[in-house]
Amino acid sequence: MADEVKLPRLGQGMESGTIVKWLKAEGDQVEKGEPLYELDTDKVTQEVEAEASGVLLKIAIKEGEADVGTTIAVIGQQGEDVSAVGVEAAQPVEETAQPVEETAQEEGSPGRAREQERQRGREAAAEQITEVTEPAQGNGAGARIKASPLARRIARDRGIELGSLKGTGPEGRVVAEDVERAATGAPAQTAAAPAPAAPGEVERVPLTSVRRTIARRLTEAWQAPAFQIAMSADMTRAQQLHARLAEQAKEGEPRPTVTDILTKACAAALMQHRPVNALWADDAIELYPNANVGIAVAIEAGLVVPVIHQAERLTIAQLAAARADIVTRARENKLRQEDLDGGTFTISNLGMFGVEQFVAVLNPPQAAILAVGAIEGKAVPTETGFDSRPLMTLTLTCDHRSLDGATAANFLLTVKAFLEEPGLML
Repeated sequence: MADEVKLPRLGQGMESGTIVKWLKAEGDQVEKGEPLYELDTDKVTQEVEAEASGVLLKIAIKEGEADVGTTIAVIGQQGEDVSAVGVEAAQPVEETAQPVEETAQEEGSPGRAREQERQRGREAAAEQITEVTEPAQGNGAGARIKASPLARRIARDRGIELGSLKGTGPEGRVVAEDVERAATGAPAQTAAAPAPAAPGEVERVPLTSVRRTIARRLTEAWQAPAFQIAMSADMTRAQQLHARLAEQAKEGEPRPTVTDILTKACAAALMQHRPVNALWADDAIELYPNANVGIAVAIEAGLVVPVIHQAERLTIAQLAAARADIVTRARENKLRQEDLDGGTFTISNLGMFGVEQFVAVLNPPQAAILAVGAIEGKAVPTETGFDSRPLMTLTLTCDHRSLDGATAANFLLTVKAFLEEPGLML
């Protein structure tokens, strides 16, 4: 019997994905576990493996958007009839606005704020593929307008009638930008109006799903009450350790870097200061037993944060291998969803670019993120005068809802101590 290939849910909140390309053609033999197609989600583009062996009898959706659970292909035996296999298509969702009283009651219910944040993520992902229809005000009883889920929610939250807006999305669909523009009183844009001709001056670059996610999440980050603290660590002994580890690295093995030593220091410190190894959950603060450290990696599509899980259990050499693996796969666009999930703390290092000090934006719902600058020789007062020492500035950005200043300061002091005396963390 033929097996239907359905679009998988690769992470929490994922409602849809974009099929980029098929790695097999119709009629090709497919083995279970073999890469079958490339799928683009709001976090990553990854290869999806076949869950059955056989012949790829039919590709129902060659490329483009599809909802989770949609049948996108069929695998079976050569000559098997698959004409009767139903292929689901993404259908518009038709809803009407909830009464104000019901909405107000929902907003005040326990855990509602947390669910709202998750829902916004799902709606943002569906923004490009789902059309939600709402009754049009003043256009007759049967008239309806098209609106994206995110636009509908924003309009309801802000008391804006969708029927009063002119949609600039495909086929006149009202999108989130239309509602935001109406909320600020900005003049509406005309969807059909062509861009002014200015050859050689302006290039309009469409947002990728990764860039959309970056924009949404960083906008959410600014809504959190954040504060920063900074300290400088003397990296003399950390550099000596780095040199010794580099000498001991076998040929073909990744050479440990200062980032690997820093990851070890942070992971060890997180185990001593568990309130920093936490996620904000609206109605609770979730403390995690393992240090799942995310490393910010710049790629062509934007910024991704793959995670080294249970970093506190790894040696520096093992951390180097894990870091080299995820960074390489990130730059080759081969990260999997599980590489990006589960982070409890993030490190962003711009020292290799010569940046002395900077402030990193929170990676919600994580409680903190550490920004790392370059190691620079600076004059330090001693008993006999001044001495040059290699100093590195560490700037910790914290979510004040989860952390207080003293807790954050004690954590950063521990990281500093581990870097200045690496033997304390080994």
